Amino acid sequence: MDKKKNNKEQGNGNGDGERGRISIPRYDYNAPAALLGKSHRGFLVTCSIHREKSATLEAISILSKYLKPQNLEESCDIDADKRNSERDTDTDTDTPVIAKRRKVSDTETEGGAANCDDQHQLHTNTNTPTEIDHAGGKLDPASLPQNPPATSQTAPNLSLVKLARSGLLLLTFPAHDTPDTAAIMSDIFQRLESGSLKSPLSWCHRIFPIQATCRLDEKELRPIVTKLVLQFMNDKPGVARPIKFAVGYIRRGLEETKKTVKDSSRDSDVVSLLDRGKCFEVVASAVKDAVSDSSVDLKSPELCILLELLPLSGVPNGSLVAAVSVLPRNLVSIKPRLCIKPLISNASAKDDRT
Repeated sequence: MDKKKNNKEQGNGNGDGERGRISIPRYDYNAPAALLGKSHRGFLVTCSIHREKSATLEAISILSKYLKPQNLEESCDIDADKRNSERDTDTDTDTPVIAKRRKVSDTETEGGAANCDDQHQLHTNTNTPTEIDHAGGKLDPASLPQNPPATSQTAPNLSLVKLARSGLLLLTFPAHDTPDTAAIMSDIFQRLESGSLKSPLSWCHRIFPIQATCRLDEKELRPIVTKLVLQFMNDKPGVARPIKFAVGYIRRGLEETKKTVKDSSRDSDVVSLLDRGKCFEVVASAVKDAVSDSSVDLKSPELCILLELLPLSGVPNGSLVAAVSVLPRNLVSIKPRLCIKPLISNASAKDDRT
């Protein structure tokens, strides 16, 4: 019995073993404030309550197959230069001193500072490269960088953001990184359907690809929706006209949020956008700004605008941030509500209760 338990904890050799080599990331406590200031891309993961740790490992394991650790080497070099600069100068006398330097192995040189200790980087092992199918033009190769050289420490350039609700994980890129999160999720679904994605998905129910974030304010939300719709139309010039669209709006913990906002915010626009009808009106108007010949179609939309309130922890009361994406029909579920498709078939019932 103990042997079976140990095997389960260590993984079954079909993806779990890799998760066993991934470090649990620390929360980036600067991320919530950054989200208030600039738009970010990332992924919002729903999982079973009290299983956030396991879901974090699983999500990173899945995403690390698609994301290049493009800034890990740079961040390590910057941190190393900063530390060397601090060591090279005596703080009391401003007199340069000779810093001790260790020998760097060939593996570390090729991998780029393998001993970087930045707590905000997510460390994982990607010694086994995973191919990405770009067939049929469904994925833009530029949006999914090539696999990096095998190293002992590589990681997606993601931050783990602390949230105020259980059963949710938020992973964000730095503001200057703009990977095609929708293309990544499209490839994940394709690999799940074909059976080529071998990792057993035990904890993650859904992974919502975030294309932008903004304050829940009409002045910020409207231009972002218009921009994302225009990008969608540019990427898919053959979409039939008039454009049929639908809007999904997920507001977890709505009553608590309404009470907090009313007690602490004087901005009536924020309060009004918590109303589903008002929010739909603003989004529909933004879509019309981008595509004049567009109409709402809840049964067979060609593009879906999904919004989700992010229950960020550590932000001022009354400050609300929404995640926004414009996605094709094949990435969403229409019933019982408009949202990103579940990764596993039985996730729908679980997820609707969170």
